Amino acid sequence: METLTDLFEDMLKDVYYAEKAILKALPKMEKSATAEDLKAAFAKHRTETEGQVQRLEGVFSILGKKPQTKKSPATDGLLQEGEDIMTGAKDPAVRDAGLVAAAQAVEHYEIARYAALSRWAEVLGLDDAVQLLNETLEQEEATDEALMELSEAIDGEASGAEDGEEAVETEDEADDAAKEAPAKPRRARA
Repeated sequence: METLTDLFEDMLKDVYYAEKAILKALPKMEKSATAEDLKAAFAKHRTETEGQVQRLEGVFSILGKKPQTKKSPATDGLLQEGEDIMTGAKDPAVRDAGLVAAAQAVEHYEIARYAALSRWAEVLGLDDAVQLLNETLEQEEATDEALMELSEAIDGEASGAEDGEEAVETEDEADDAAKEAPAKPRRARA
């Protein structure tokens, strides 16, 4: 990359890849979530993401370029974290809390990318692109705020596992508890 235009186009490909990957991941996240508000938030964001993909295609068009993706290890890593939570968290409330955190990590990545793209588009005099990028940036910030509000209730519910509700003991903890418990008398066989 030699110029700001090159950098802009490179990051545009990165975020286009990210949005398309997120679009594939959101239905799985929605299905894995148990809190109805969280399911609805993922469904809403899926619809918004479809529009974001279209706006990015509009930015490519402004540049006179065909929409292209560039594999993003950062996006892949963030989405893998979400996948790990979906398969690893056994308690539904804990899984929901993890999904919110994973979704926020993705939102923060997107917010950083769109903010940079918008600044660069402005510097490059791409006013139509600035408008499209800012529209998406505002949506991403609103989604992050909505997830933060959801997390307050979801995290509280997930903390119930810490208070003994559906808590899972480790094998060592179970062994220690068994040693400390009084022995039960054995029943005689008839």
